[in-house]
Amino acid sequence: MAAAAAMAEQESARNGGRNRGGVQRVEGKLRASVEKGDYYEAHQMYRTLFFRYMSQSKHTEARELMYSGALLFFSHGQQNSAADLSMLVLESLEKAEVEVADELLENLAKVFSLMDPNSPERVTFVSRALKWSSGGSGKLGHPRLHQLLALTLWKEQNYCESRYHFLHSADGEGCANMLVEYSTSRGFRSEVDMFVAQAVLHSASVVFTTYTQKHPSIEDGPPFVEPLLNFIWFLLLAVDGGKLTVFTVLCEQYQPSLRRDPMYNEYLDRIGQLFFGVPPKQTSSYGGLLGNLLTSLMGSSEQEDGEESPSDGSPIELD
Repeated sequence: MAAAAAMAEQESARNGGRNRGGVQRVEGKLRASVEKGDYYEAHQMYRTLFFRYMSQSKHTEARELMYSGALLFFSHGQQNSAADLSMLVLESLEKAEVEVADELLENLAKVFSLMDPNSPERVTFVSRALKWSSGGSGKLGHPRLHQLLALTLWKEQNYCESRYHFLHSADGEGCANMLVEYSTSRGFRSEVDMFVAQAVLHSASVVFTTYTQKHPSIEDGPPFVEPLLNFIWFLLLAVDGGKLTVFTVLCEQYQPSLRRDPMYNEYLDRIGQLFFGVPPKQTSSYGGLLGNLLTSLMGSSEQEDGEESPSDGSPIELD
């Protein structure tokens, strides 16, 4: 039994070696064609080999060949051929139901970084890559892939899209550093607080802390000179406390700052629903965030007769 198992293992190793050797020989021929400038012929041969390998369930060989081919075409400025092979890399991952691994995510991010930022293929590629990386969980993509994409977009100074991916990664510190650069290079001095406000209302407090500590135009705090930064600081405390009355007063007191960007109230609507039990938007005479807050407060007042409310003579004072 032991001898038979050993023989089988040796045979498997020999077959694996032959397969790798065969792939390497094919890669050598294809590389020679590309080096000679026979781009079209090489591209068609890559596609033929891909479908041949896939039909034989040689998914790994197909993926690795397409990845190396994409890098080769990118190095010769053949964006269309490279993008096409990059899509085949994704197809092999999708059909083979390969488990997500760091090496695969890094390969996808590498291909993404080499694509023309303005090409429509790049948009399709990143959408499919994120969907695959979620593993069918319905989430918005693997945090590590989001981080790698964010770093590439940051290098390209595409700050808006970089921020989106950072906010879906686990790299709060990286997000803050990117926002500092974004603010100092693209923003006005009067907007120093606005760059971080959207991010904080959509992610974790580490972004706010790192941003306020490292930004050269922000003085030590809290409290801060900028009212909007104080609002964010109080908001983070309010989320921890979970008191709807505090959240309501906070939003009322800082309305002048919140009106600087219409998106803020949409974010606060969502925060109110998630952390303070504010009902979803409904048509009412009040309307908007404050209408939802008032509706919730009136409902809670009727249900919680024994709960102590703040005295009218002692308003909450916020800087």
